[in-house]
Amino acid sequence: MLTIAFPAAAFATNCYVLATGPGEECLVVDPGIGVEDRLAEVCRENGLRPAAVLLTHGHLDHVYAVTPVCGGDTAASLPAYIHANDRYRLENPLASMDAGLLAMLEQEFGRRATWTEPSNIVDLVEGAVLRLAGLEVAVAHAPGHTEGSVMFTIPDLPSQLGASSALSATCVSGDVLFAGSIGRTDLAGGSGEAMTRSLRDVVLPMADDTLVLPGHGPSTTIGRERDTNPYLQGLTA
Repeated sequence: MLTIAFPAAAFATNCYVLATGPGEECLVVDPGIGVEDRLAEVCRENGLRPAAVLLTHGHLDHVYAVTPVCGGDTAASLPAYIHANDRYRLENPLASMDAGLLAMLEQEFGRRATWTEPSNIVDLVEGAVLRLAGLEVAVAHAPGHTEGSVMFTIPDLPSQLGASSALSATCVSGDVLFAGSIGRTDLAGGSGEAMTRSLRDVVLPMADDTLVLPGHGPSTTIGRERDTNPYLQGLTA
């Protein structure tokens, strides 16, 4: 699986581009703030054609570029997939942002932040298996960071790992699980209790040889996090 990751222009949000190979359709996961030019460059260099956008949750730093990446807000735009419990966040994620933070973004990028809701939104549900761009993507609902946070698991690995890799699958974890940490639960819609359940019931049952591509920071594996992540210690699946 061709897997390309690059950080957004703010908050170091990881944007992922996934495809069966060069010259094919691709999936774009979590297009954050200011990713449009870099994404266009990645697609041009690899002959990729975006087929859909997958959103791990509805926070602004993960969804800000979803509408332009989908091709605008017309009926012909590409579908944007998000869990139904976070669907409301796409109505206007700017409304929930601190005024000081918005001012900081305006100063950094030289223009006022604006928002247009994508027109083609598809609700994700627990246990769904999406078949898009030649890839099979399993959806696991893992609330806690937000009500509709999800993790995407694909039974393929980044091609750069090579055929000898001991890993078996790839999980795009959003802000549920990071290398050595987890997503915040103190923001609106977050829940520490829900996060604990998600870590216990969704994360821990995953195979140790699963590669984890998080919403922020470096990649890791389920096995490494099971052994070293303090937020997983003491939990039993």
